[in-house]
Amino acid sequence: MGVSEEIRNLMLAGIGSMALTYEKSMDMIEDLVEKGRMTVDEGKELSQELKRNHMSNSSASKAITKEEMAELLRQMNFATKDDLEDLRQRISILEAKNQNV
Repeated sequence: MGVSEEIRNLMLAGIGSMALTYEKSMDMIEDLVEKGRMTVDEGKELSQELKRNHMSNSSASKAITKEEMAELLRQMNFATKDDLEDLRQRISILEAKNQNV
């Protein structure tokens, strides 16, 4: 699995997590209304606010800059192309030494 595939999976997991949280929150609001702990109007208002927040968060998550993505990857400690190239060179040197032994 390449780095771009890992990033894609990470982003999909984040989006899925947001969607799951949204769905659970909506279920909780419905449950509170059914149990009479919240009026129908309060439930509708809270649902609408939750939906607005969810939509704005979804939009905000798509607007990530290249620099922000690079910082995120750095914080996650992903190997860079330079790191991988350095390792390839080191492996080649070690393989060459082992062939000479």
